[in-house]
Amino acid sequence: MTLPGNLVPAAPVAQPVEPRDAVTVVLLRDGAAGVEAFLLRRVKGMAFAGGMTVFPGGGVDPRDADTSVAWAGPPPSWWGSVFGVDESLARAFVCAAVRETFEESGVLLAGPSPSTVVADASVYAQARQDLVDRKVSLAEFLAAAGLVLRADLLRPWANWVTPREEPRRYDTRFFVAALPTGQHADGATTEASDAAWQTPAEAVQDAQEGRRMLMPPTWRTLDEVGALGSVAAVMAEERSVEKIIPKLIRDGDVVRVVLG
Repeated sequence: MTLPGNLVPAAPVAQPVEPRDAVTVVLLRDGAAGVEAFLLRRVKGMAFAGGMTVFPGGGVDPRDADTSVAWAGPPPSWWGSVFGVDESLARAFVCAAVRETFEESGVLLAGPSPSTVVADASVYAQARQDLVDRKVSLAEFLAAAGLVLRADLLRPWANWVTPREEPRRYDTRFFVAALPTGQHADGATTEASDAAWQTPAEAVQDAQEGRRMLMPPTWRTLDEVGALGSVAAVMAEERSVEKIIPKLIRDGDVVRVVLG
């Protein structure tokens, strides 16, 4: 894979920066031409990945580790064994995944009971904004709304770490999730200039023809999801999650990305 040279530093940092914990959620639905992913184009000028097309996601908030969250599905200990972290951090990853998905797409992976999911998340619009503004934590929102976090609606997918050469680095856990019945992804976030559902093949073709810019983790994930063909197949996929740390090699005006 290659990137335009202006998207990466002219020279690597002297000492690699400690990566910040982050999450990404690949939100999926079945369309007429096969599985589709929800994609956001980040606003140009943002400090990290400005102008790039990405999945919903963001940094982990310390409050995401709150143990008071009503929880349904695989326990934090299971997620910890998948991602190779302790139970507290695993809980934070899952909560951050649910929170960031809601903040950036309006899709809420929670329900009034352990076996249900909200059919219309738009009724929580004010709470969504309060989460974005950090006025409330996910735990506080769910408790006030009487909702249960549905960890069983998420599946672990991958763990990508920003190359050591970058001045801003993230240790990002990737999840996949199916769009709940009745809910709509709107992309109403100030961090995105536009949002769209696309098949992986369409998104990759847009990148190849210059209509989108994809980071290597996004491109690779689209290829993997597209090859499976349906939401059911993606959600049933058994994944062994290991850290992937790409290496950047500058070659004139182009930077080659070596994945392993």
